[in-house]
Amino acid sequence: MAYRWSTYSNQYKISMNLAYPVVIGSLGQIMVSVADSIMVGKFLGTIPLAATSFAVSIIIIPMVFAMGVAFGLTPLVAAADGAGDSKSATRYFKNGLVLNSILGLIIYGAIALFAKGAHLLGQDPRVVEASLPYINLVGFSIIPMMSFFAFKQFAEGLSDTKAAMKVSLGANIINILLNYPLITGWGPFPELGLLGAAVSTLSTRFLMLAVMVLYIRKQEKFTEYWGHWRTVKIEWKCIREILKIGVPSGLQYVFEAGAFAMSGVIVGMIGPVQQAAHQIALNIASVSYMMVTGLGAAGTIRMGNQLGQKNIPMLRLAGQSIFHLTFFLMIITMALLLLLRNILPEFYSSDPEVLQYTTVLIVAAGLFQLPDGFQATALGVLRGIKDVNIPTVIAFFSYWVIAVPMGYYLGVSAGYGALGVWIGLATGLVLASIALYYRFQNRTKKLQETHPEDL
Repeated sequence: MAYRWSTYSNQYKISMNLAYPVVIGSLGQIMVSVADSIMVGKFLGTIPLAATSFAVSIIIIPMVFAMGVAFGLTPLVAAADGAGDSKSATRYFKNGLVLNSILGLIIYGAIALFAKGAHLLGQDPRVVEASLPYINLVGFSIIPMMSFFAFKQFAEGLSDTKAAMKVSLGANIINILLNYPLITGWGPFPELGLLGAAVSTLSTRFLMLAVMVLYIRKQEKFTEYWGHWRTVKIEWKCIREILKIGVPSGLQYVFEAGAFAMSGVIVGMIGPVQQAAHQIALNIASVSYMMVTGLGAAGTIRMGNQLGQKNIPMLRLAGQSIFHLTFFLMIITMALLLLLRNILPEFYSSDPEVLQYTTVLIVAAGLFQLPDGFQATALGVLRGIKDVNIPTVIAFFSYWVIAVPMGYYLGVSAGYGALGVWIGLATGLVLASIALYYRFQNRTKKLQETHPEDL
């Protein structure tokens, strides 16, 4: 028993050293959205806040798909690093950068095109009109964001998780500093309203890219990899390897984020008050989600490294340690959400009706913290061993066969409103977490049988 505890204790330390910068960096990224929502809700009111919710519902699906594709780079770089092959790591990085840049342009075009038909989605016309400039500008910001992700995933694949953390935190501070004057017209700045929040987001994402490029270019520990830059080529074979992992990973994020985005559209059919409450609760819940996404990213790195070293027992141990950390983190966030359910909404709105309904939704968010955390972590851990196809099927079934139809029925047909929609989402998350954790156990046991020499 002492050996077991000692073993896991060491794994917790290793996993946390990798995870905490990713967690903090992920929080920095999501806090940009949180800051936007808080300031829009406080300074502009319910309709602009509902417009933010609607805009996010449109942008989030293509954006998370692109991010998922970018994540396909990490396990390949991690495995190459684990095998001591720096040239292959650089090859994946160069091809990933080209792929991400092209994908960013395509995603922006898709968002701009879709926005033209936004009025057909049954939303309040005032909400649609207010959202369109925001959608177009934040959609454009995905182009520099995708290039940033290529550098970020490369660094994280080499176990450098602190650089992106520092960049994201710095960007969040700048975003907050720009938000207020651009939204309200403070001092010499023009009063741009909701568009001001979008301008701030665009500016910070270009800055994040510039700083990350300089960091990777100038740090001595990356010199060996830059030495291979001119010799490695753009190869369809390499891009195909990234896509083989990245596309299913992107679809996983699409199925989950798409379900939450569709929930925003469904709630928008009910009315702007519940839509605003939905946006606030979702914004708060997304903070804890990004934290476990960080743990999942750390799991991808650790599993990829151990797979490259062909150390299967350590691979399984590393994965288990990530799940243990997820459990403790989600218990804490659940308790905080339940305790602060009446306080947190007041940062976003002064509308009594919005505040009252938001409190109810935060309770629902608190109760599904554990399954949400486990499914996010499981996807990251499985990605590290290049197991992406079956998890994608699990994600699709859980969210689009169960969660969305149930949410629509309970929320609209049965008359439970936004709470009914969230009950449907929670059901999908529970099913996904159980199935994905079972998948992890099954796959890692099979890997042990496949590599008896490593036992």
